Amino acid sequence: MLDQATIDRLRQLRLTGMAEALQAQIDSPAQYQELSFEERLGLLVDREWNWREDRRVKRLLKGAKLRLAACVENIDFHAPRGLDRGQITSLAGCDWIRNHRNVLISGATGTGKTFLLCALANAACRQGFSSRYWRLPSLLSEMAASRADGNYIRLLGQLSRVDVLILDDWGLSTFTGAQVLDLMDVVEERSERRSTMAASQLPLEHWHAALPDPTVADAIMDRLIHNAYKFTLRGESMRRVRAATNQDGDDGGHGQQKS
Repeated sequence: MLDQATIDRLRQLRLTGMAEALQAQIDSPAQYQELSFEERLGLLVDREWNWREDRRVKRLLKGAKLRLAACVENIDFHAPRGLDRGQITSLAGCDWIRNHRNVLISGATGTGKTFLLCALANAACRQGFSSRYWRLPSLLSEMAASRADGNYIRLLGQLSRVDVLILDDWGLSTFTGAQVLDLMDVVEERSERRSTMAASQLPLEHWHAALPDPTVADAIMDRLIHNAYKFTLRGESMRRVRAATNQDGDDGGHGQQKS
């Protein structure tokens, strides 16, 4: 009864991981009988720590709303796309986020831009940084709606606080003058305070021209580019490559699926 009362009290204190670890020790006493009190207590604390870390990562990943369940470990470096394994591994360490730098990616459809965005955001979440994925056209529509219902400042505040803001499909549709001003607000609030990732089918040198006001475009691009890691993905569509590989793999079991 005393053991159960202790477990109940731990749960009331929201020490769920420790409560589960104590229950495991009670259920398998022989496994822990040779351990000292300090060692058993250490196991309880470790379990609580791991439980909280797991919950935090799950919460961050849910809040990120990533378009793909991608991770750095699953990036295909065999395909000739211009990706350097060492540089991507370094970025997965997230020092670029701690230093408030940006990541800008360009490349044709299917070359893996969104996958790379989501993989780096996944790495950020696993190290405790908040992320949020947006298709840029959807974000700009959301910002326009927030102006209409009086929530613009609140939304802008949310966008300014997230550690890694992901803007996918840059320049996929034509910007209006009002949208460029909203984008400027976002970029200005985050400049040298937070990190931004953006991706586009347009070559990076054409991003400026996609913005209708040259003066505002100068301001936006200066804040994004000057401290950014830049990637230009090349090669054929990875979707086409995977489709061809899967077809080979179904050919009597003789095909070999690439990673």
